[in-house]
Parts: sequence; structure tokens; C-alpha cells
Amino acid sequence: MKILLIGSGAREHAIAETLKKSKGTLLYSYLKSKNPGIISLSNGFEIGNYADLNKIKSYTQKIKPGFTFVGPEEPLNNGVTDLFKKLKIDVIGPTKSLARLETSKSFTRNLLRKHKIEGNPRFEIFNKKNISEAKNFIDDLRQCVIKPDGLTGGKGVKVQGDHFKTKKEAFAYCNEVLQTHPFVIIEEKLEGEEFSLQCLTDGKIVVATPPVQDHKRAFVGDKGPNTGGMGSYSCENHLLPFLAKKDVEEGSKITQKVAEALHKETGQYYKGIMYAGFIKTKNGIKLLEYNARFGDPEAMNVLPLMETDFVDVCNAIINQELHKLKIKFQNKATVCKYLVPNGYPNNPAKNEKIIVEKIPENVKIYYASIEQRDNVLYTTNSRTIACLGIAGNLEKAERIAEEATKSIKGKLFHRKDIGTKEVIEKRVNHMKKILK
Repeated sequence: MKILLIGSGAREHAIAETLKKSKGTLLYSYLKSKNPGIISLSNGFEIGNYADLNKIKSYTQKIKPGFTFVGPEEPLNNGVTDLFKKLKIDVIGPTKSLARLETSKSFTRNLLRKHKIEGNPRFEIFNKKNISEAKNFIDDLRQCVIKPDGLTGGKGVKVQGDHFKTKKEAFAYCNEVLQTHPFVIIEEKLEGEEFSLQCLTDGKIVVATPPVQDHKRAFVGDKGPNTGGMGSYSCENHLLPFLAKKDVEEGSKITQKVAEALHKETGQYYKGIMYAGFIKTKNGIKLLEYNARFGDPEAMNVLPLMETDFVDVCNAIINQELHKLKIKFQNKATVCKYLVPNGYPNNPAKNEKIIVEKIPENVKIYYASIEQRDNVLYTTNSRTIACLGIAGNLEKAERIAEEATKSIKGKLFHRKDIGTKEVIEKRVNHMKKILK
């Protein structure tokens, strides 16, 4: 079967690898940069901009794929799924209207509110006309979180106590957001532990993949600025050290209700990935945000564990037959660590040479924002290479991932603490303190 993959990051490298496990898959890729991992798995590829829908259209018509898999949020926001629908090509990835689940935080908050779906924190939405009223709402909250309405690459959300101290600074940031975004969302700051729950959906039912915990902060000990994600881990029992089975079930139920609400609201079935960022609090599971695609790095924790043929899964999503398929994952732990350019995220060292030495056999590496020129790899302005360890337990998986980072040379750094016993204990103790 011919499959077209849109995207050029480490997430798409993992998707490409998983699709290629299916016998007879002919993979074609449309990328915005020359990712050597994806290209090595592709029967053909095209380099282009995600906004250039005409170029995507002509490449698609040339290939005539059985279906297309859209990896990142940018092409979804540009309406690439709507284009494929016009071309009568099946696609994994929501339409532009449904992708508002990620591209408009106000849409999602209002959707949960309107359909009385649990999981919303206290929140209000403001624009330039009513921003003066935001002061009272901020004052009414113990602490707040400020979110721009729109895509910010995972770096636009600011949290009181982390990114700013006073309520006066919160209000100032609201005004700053409104210079570039139509709305700003102010939410109560929630205390707890975050987890990612990536669900596959055909618009009727949702199937959860194993939960993952991401690490947004750039430096060891959760210090420094927010990033797109420095790494992540998952556990062999398909829970997390601070999560019970009922927590995962609660998260799945919220996503199931959201999928149904989206259909009621738009008349369209959401076919693709609904990835929820949840937080476990003393008042249950709360929703931080939704993404309309797999997480990066979280895709790399779950896709290599998938035992069910991924092409079969995609076809079940397209034909709304997920209920007929038992999707299985190996009972293994994973630890993913990202190597990123020095200075990332604020001032990454670009165009620096990277040398990948012999990678140990028990390791997976996924290429991210890399440029390949004349068979030499160079850094760009984002994350570089992800190293994934898979093992029977977290300790072994962490050791494998950490060892792998030593095989990649360049002006790079990574978080050595991801998946370590110290970090896990810190998370568990934090949760115990909250639940007291």
C-alpha cells in the first residue's frame, strides 16, 4: 500500500518506522527539511513548505496514496486534511475545523463548558475589548496561568511562580499576548503531576495508548525555560508511578466525550490522534490542553511498543472500525532523551556539525530538526536527535537511553535526569503531598 507521510521531525521518523513494519508498505514523504531517518525509510520524497498546498496537491496526485498520515500541527492548521478530502484521499488527521481542538484553546475550553464535560479548570477568555475585566478575574484566583489562543510551538503558556511572580505581571502579559493573538485565556493554576494520554480515534470511539510523562523545562531539575519537550518516559505496566488505573480511565472518558461533542458541534467525525495533556490533582483529573496529533517526544514512547499492525490501525480509523480491533502494546518501559543544540530554546546554535557514531544495537534514535547536506548532518534552530531506551523496567530503559547519548557528538546538551530514580521519586512525593 502506498502511504504519504507529511512531516519531518522525530515524531514523524517514529511514525514512518511504525508504518514500515507493515509488510508491503510503500512510504512516500513530504518534508520541510531533509530528515535522514525519514528519507532512508521512504520510497520517494518531496521537500516543501507546509503552507504550499498546491505543491502538496501535485505531489499527492503524482503518488496516488491509499491514505495520508499528517504528523505535525502546522499542516493541519493550514487545512491540509480538507485538501485531501477534496482529492478523495483518506487521511489520518482532523480537518481544519476539528483541529481547533489544538489550534484554539478558547474553542476547546468552551466546548467542554458547553457540553458539561468534566476536566475544565476555572477559566475565562478575554479580547482587546474586555481585557480591563481580566484584572478582577486574576485577583480572584490564587495563582494563574496565561495562554495565548493559537499555536505557539509549546512555548507561549506562562505560569505564575515559574515565568512571572505578580498578578500585575500576569495582566501585562495578557496585553502582550493580545498584540499577536485574538484572545487570551486566563486559567487557575493547578497543582499536581502532568501526564500525556494520546488516544487513537475514528470519531466514534477512542483507544488510549500507554500514558507518558514529558519534561518541558530545558535543564536538569525542571529548571530553565519551557521547550517543545526535552524527553519523556513510560512504564511497563502502562501506568505511571503516580497514576492509578482509574486516573487513566478518567482521562479516556473525557476524551471520549470530547470526540462526541466535536461531532455534535461540527457534524464531522474526528479521525486521527487526540492527545490530551492532563494533570492529576486532589480534585481529580483536569485537562490542560489538547493536541490534534501525536506528541513529540511522546510518540516515540508508544509507537515502538505497538504490537498491532499500524497500517491496520490506520485503516480501522478511516473506516470507523476501531471497535473491531484489539490494539496491543508491549509491557515494556521506555525513556526518551533529546539532544538539543547549545543555547536551545532561546538562542540555539545553528549549522553546527553533528557526528553520529556507532549506536548500540538495543537503542533507537530518531532524527528531529536536522539538515543533511552532502551527507553531513547539521543542527537547526530546534531539537536535534532523540535517543530511546526500551527495557523491562524504567531503570534499565534510562540507562540504555543515557548510554546512547554518548554516541552523538556535537555542540549539544540533554537532560541527564529524565527517567532517573531521583526524578521519579520527586514526582511520587509531590503527588503524595498534594493528596494528603
